[in-house]
Amino acid sequence: MKRKALETIPFTKFMLVAVLAAACQAQEVKTPYPNMAPLEQYLMERNAEIALARSAAPANISKDAEVMVLGRHGYEVAVKGTNGFVCVVERGWDAGIDDPVFWNPKIRGANCLNPAAVRSYLPQITRRTELILAGRSKTQMAAEIQAAVDKKQMPLPEPGAMCYMLSKQQYVSDDSGHWHPHLMFFVPLTEPAEWGANLDGAAVFGAKDPIGRLTIFFVPVPRWSDGTADSGHEH
Repeated sequence: MKRKALETIPFTKFMLVAVLAAACQAQEVKTPYPNMAPLEQYLMERNAEIALARSAAPANISKDAEVMVLGRHGYEVAVKGTNGFVCVVERGWDAGIDDPVFWNPKIRGANCLNPAAVRSYLPQITRRTELILAGRSKTQMAAEIQAAVDKKQMPLPEPGAMCYMLSKQQYVSDDSGHWHPHLMFFVPLTEPAEWGANLDGAAVFGAKDPIGRLTIFFVPVPRWSDGTADSGHEH
């Protein structure tokens, strides 16, 4: 992928495709976030976090979704839902362990997961967070997640597992801000090329997540959750 295209892709779990070319550069540049910041910097005011989480998807989905917020020991249910979706704001530690944003306390990745992703992908989000907040290192957390998946103690993505990331207010990296509105699809580990992903001009980006034994595909869409157009979509 050309550098111009890569510059539009943030360094987050949701944008793991950056690894395709930027990882080598990242190794040469000292990360500005080498360690975990004080926990308070990752926490949000409860109502603000609920609003941000809901903004991940159109209101006709998110208004009936369950909402989880980050507490001192992990994610907690803040609002019960009725439609099987769960909206949650991910932090930087949901990125790859070599990703520069891993400890960035500003990361706020608003997701609204469909029922299939709630059953088969949300457990990875919540368990990663529990391990990090319990004091595990990056490598310890990664090893525990990998072991749980390999032992079938944690599920692989179900068919149809996906989520919305359509929030104008989300913050996914210092370079890209809120990036673009997009959908994410989760599948068991596979080659992105099988979807035609990551080619110049392709509408799909993809990256393998070796920690969770899965591949994530990213499909940019033209509008944010409030219905307004993404001004940079055509680029």
